[in-house]
Amino acid sequence: MTQPQSPGLKNWILLLLLAMIWGASFMGSKFALQGFGPFTVAAIRISLGAVALTAMAYGLGRRLPGWSGPNDKRIWLHCLGMALFSNAIPFTLLSWGQLWVTSGFAGITMAVVPLLVLPLAFLLVPGELLSPRKVIGFCIGFAGTVVLIGLDAFDPRGTDLEGLARLACVAAAGCYAIGSIITRLSPPVSNMGFAAGALLLASLVMIPTALWVEGVPVDVAPTAIWAVIYLGVFPTALATIMLVSVINSAGPSFLSMVNYQVPVWAVVFGVVLLGENLPGQFLGALVLILLGLAVSQVRFRRSV
Repeated sequence: MTQPQSPGLKNWILLLLLAMIWGASFMGSKFALQGFGPFTVAAIRISLGAVALTAMAYGLGRRLPGWSGPNDKRIWLHCLGMALFSNAIPFTLLSWGQLWVTSGFAGITMAVVPLLVLPLAFLLVPGELLSPRKVIGFCIGFAGTVVLIGLDAFDPRGTDLEGLARLACVAAAGCYAIGSIITRLSPPVSNMGFAAGALLLASLVMIPTALWVEGVPVDVAPTAIWAVIYLGVFPTALATIMLVSVINSAGPSFLSMVNYQVPVWAVVFGVVLLGENLPGQFLGALVLILLGLAVSQVRFRRSV
């Protein structure tokens, strides 16, 4: 199916809303962590998202992947990969990391995802080329990532956990990149059904893990409860519906522009609403990462 030349006003609005919803998720995690442990935040977020998205999928006439078709078992294997690398592991890493770093910092690390996809796609996706332009963009973005983490994060003499928390957030970005490749290599399947199946599998992983590690939450403040409800319904379930709509009507290349916006919104929400202080080092790193992302994605046309 060919994509329209102009995305249209509706897709631009959806793209902006997606960026804001995903950007606000880091602020939501900060509030959720005031009443829940990081494993519990991830478990509740994923479980609520699974219920909401599965209900939406069946309501819209979609279904979960089958089991008896020639590719169905392979599809469920990819669902499991997405469950682990796009949901369970990165949500837990980000929640734990935000015990020590600002929501703005965690949001900035998400700009690293499309840069990490470049070498992974070259190694794992047949026919994917790594052009000089992509290599230069990756190197610029990687330099920004090093600046963002800071060399002190690798100092074994460090006594606090902030450096390790920074690495955990970047590791979450790496998980998202792996999850993107796993999704890309999956046999053809309904996007919504695939995402719902992945969230259901992630729930089966995270619920017992959270109960084992952190137990049943008690005396939780209403603010934390509303925060995890937001995380489950909006950036996890509703955003998936919006994402599918944008991909189907405007294409994945148009959707990729959300990567420029999410870290910016995360910083705005963190600084304006949470009063967070972001050092110039972090903002300089964001500029380098977004520059590397732009260089890796821009296409030069020859004049005729």
